[in-house]
Amino acid sequence: MILTTTSQIEGYPIKEYKGIVTGETIYGMNFAKDFFAGIRDFFGGRVGSYEKSLLQAQQESMREMEERAKSMGANAVVGIDIRFETMGAKGSMLMVSVSGTAVVI
Repeated sequence: MILTTTSQIEGYPIKEYKGIVTGETIYGMNFAKDFFAGIRDFFGGRVGSYEKSLLQAQQESMREMEERAKSMGANAVVGIDIRFETMGAKGSMLMVSVSGTAVVI
């Protein structure tokens, strides 16, 4: 399955549009990560634990969207948009949502 943020795939004409597909993941952040992230923020630098969680959430959302596209008979998803949002009290949860158009190429 080809997944792309572009609206077309060079060299592959779109034969059929199947519809919009989405994938969502919500992660709760734990106390230890928050504590060490606070220390890291104070002294500066990257927060590896959050970066890892962000990447995992993005990958899971993409997998979910891909599975939904496959179930519609698509073999590609074009025009993918990836959004990140904090939710919950004090931003204690991270939501990653992806959406695109399932197509047959």
